[in-house]
Amino acid sequence: MMKLTTRGHYSVKALLDLCFQPDYGPASVKSIADRQDLPAPYLEKLLIEMRRSGLVLSIRGAQGGYQLARHPAEISLGQILAAVGESVEPLSRHTPDDAQAEDWVAFSVWNRLYKKLQDALYSISLEDLYYDARSWQAAQGEEASFVV
Repeated sequence: MMKLTTRGHYSVKALLDLCFQPDYGPASVKSIADRQDLPAPYLEKLLIEMRRSGLVLSIRGAQGGYQLARHPAEISLGQILAAVGESVEPLSRHTPDDAQAEDWVAFSVWNRLYKKLQDALYSISLEDLYYDARSWQAAQGEEASFVV
């Protein structure tokens, strides 16, 4: 099972939180951080990175904050992770030993798995994750609040 790093996990939590906003309206860093139990200064840095990547918009003013830049169906898990510098690259900068056939086989296997994993990450949308979270929430009952 692949485990997201803190950067990846917090980023997904923040964007999922934005999915739960009425009409995908803006939410303040503090409100997201409070609801998702995240450190606000770190979350703000991640949101700035995601704004630079075009995943969120920054809205100024008293009712401002961050909101999704696109519909959740148009944002993939792969895009979120890439926006905050996450990578699932296997054997980075590894060159197989020419004399070892099994080294080349392992290298080939890992590269193929990497390609499949990349394809999967870019095929899972934020909307998919939202509906997964809503299903879980419904199964827990009315009292369950959304925290990833």
